[in-house]
Amino acid sequence: MTDVEAAGMTDVVALRALVDELVRAGMRDVVVCPGSRSTPLALALRAHPGMRVRVLPDERAAGFFALGLARASRRAVGVLVTSGTAAANLVPAAVEATLGRVPLVLFTADRPPELRDRGAPQAIDQVRLFGVHAKWDADLPLLDGTPETRRHVRSVAGRAVATAQAGPAGAVHLNIPFREPLIPDGDLRPHAPDHGEPTRPFTDVRVGPRTLAASAVADLAGRLAGARRGLIMAGPQDDPALPAALARLANATGFPILADPLSGARCGLHDRSHVIARSDLLSRPGAWREAHLPDLVIRFGAIPTSKPLLALLQDAAPDQLVVDGDAGYREPALLPTTFVHADAAITAAALADAISGEAWACEQAVPSTAPVWRDDWLAADRAADAALRAWLAGVESRGEAFEGAPFAHLGELLPDGAILWAGSSMPVRDLDAWLPGSERAIRPLANRGANGIDGVVSSALGAAAAGVGHVALVVGDLSFLHDLNALAAAKQHGLSATVVLVNNDGGGIFSFLPQARADAPGAGLPEHYEELFGTPHGIDFGPIVKALGGMHRPVEARGLHTALAESLVATGVSVLELRTERTRNVELHREAAAAVAAALAELDA
Repeated sequence: MTDVEAAGMTDVVALRALVDELVRAGMRDVVVCPGSRSTPLALALRAHPGMRVRVLPDERAAGFFALGLARASRRAVGVLVTSGTAAANLVPAAVEATLGRVPLVLFTADRPPELRDRGAPQAIDQVRLFGVHAKWDADLPLLDGTPETRRHVRSVAGRAVATAQAGPAGAVHLNIPFREPLIPDGDLRPHAPDHGEPTRPFTDVRVGPRTLAASAVADLAGRLAGARRGLIMAGPQDDPALPAALARLANATGFPILADPLSGARCGLHDRSHVIARSDLLSRPGAWREAHLPDLVIRFGAIPTSKPLLALLQDAAPDQLVVDGDAGYREPALLPTTFVHADAAITAAALADAISGEAWACEQAVPSTAPVWRDDWLAADRAADAALRAWLAGVESRGEAFEGAPFAHLGELLPDGAILWAGSSMPVRDLDAWLPGSERAIRPLANRGANGIDGVVSSALGAAAAGVGHVALVVGDLSFLHDLNALAAAKQHGLSATVVLVNNDGGGIFSFLPQARADAPGAGLPEHYEELFGTPHGIDFGPIVKALGGMHRPVEARGLHTALAESLVATGVSVLELRTERTRNVELHREAAAAVAAALAELDA
């Protein structure tokens, strides 16, 4: 080795320190994409027995795979890529991680400073590459062997994991330059701490929940206790302690819980006596809805998936409280809002205690109308549930495929601990409308940060890699096409999952939008609808799925339940393709809504 090469060699002690500190901070999984410039860190990650490394060739898919693994495990996960456009391919996952509050650490290898901005190959400006989509970023120095650099590396590694996990969770970016030669000269396996090195995490972060003062709890409890028509909205969130706390609050106030499937409140062993599972259809325009507009809404989690619920908020303009322990301002209805920046579960329990406590004067007690209000919502939910079940049975008995059916069947078939991942666009809306309430601990998940259709299959397979339960994914055909190479990861790493591919040969959700109407404004729109929005592709998925190592099975409406049951106990990835027709799908959704409307009308008769 020449003197020049020795001078540029990456310090193995600093490499060991970087990876060791990641493990001490709690990171256990990292996805590595092949590349040359990232060689030193890839080898160091692979050498540490406390880090599980999975190799995926596509950086965009790898980012979403890591995101799904992080969401399912509730732990920060890393993803390492080489320099250049490889790093830019992580932008979609970074956006989803930060908006969706998922802890993700992005490691991008870079050219050394002397090769930046001078036409070197595979060199782009990677400093702060992710902009506002990274919670925090750091451009590390060359690992030059100095004690200061070694300590700096340890400090940054621990801070990166802690920052990614701290509420609101999100993406963190570490840009790490390496100078050739790229093969480290030394043992990368963990050593006993060198003299002067710490034996505990270098950056040791302790975080506690935000809590409200007693006076603030009393003020909010008074507003809840004074409401005559209150609702608890449980939006997408991932705190397993919240559903039980919401049940306590519902019992204290008499308010129904409108439970988005991604809230964790619709399914599980907690008290669900106040849970409304069919709120999307109950909130559609009609006489029942107009007679049941709320005067107060307290929301926990992000805005619900349902557009009718958002419209209900805008029409009713209730006194609105949004509880967010991560100090966010998620309120797209543009209504006057009291934002409560305190831990959601602790706040719900504190409000329940305050309202139920003896300190409340008689005039502050929950109004006598509360039981009637609650019982109206619960009766309507039961009626809607019965109407939907009967309607779906009739549709399937005549052999007609319906896009909401997979969620109805999976709600009955999935075991405790299973993850039900919904694709963006129509699937997540069908999840909301068709997943019934259940005492089984089904965990519905989706990428609802940016709501994009990209990376859905990779995210679901990343969740499968967490090993916390069987994963079932319901995804549309365009989203599936967008992420086909994700199936290679399943074959490579021996993952099992059920994928229901709802194939309507195009962008089905546009059929529900004004673009699909022949009378929509805009010259020439009807004749260009299929080209611009319908986007039919005519692709035969079977050979592609099989070539990528999956099992492909076309299913009909009458055989869907059986096919799902069989797939849930199979190994490998089972892709069950359910063919539907876009125009007919719109008609069927409207028929289902009409069946619910008729059932609600009978309640008022």
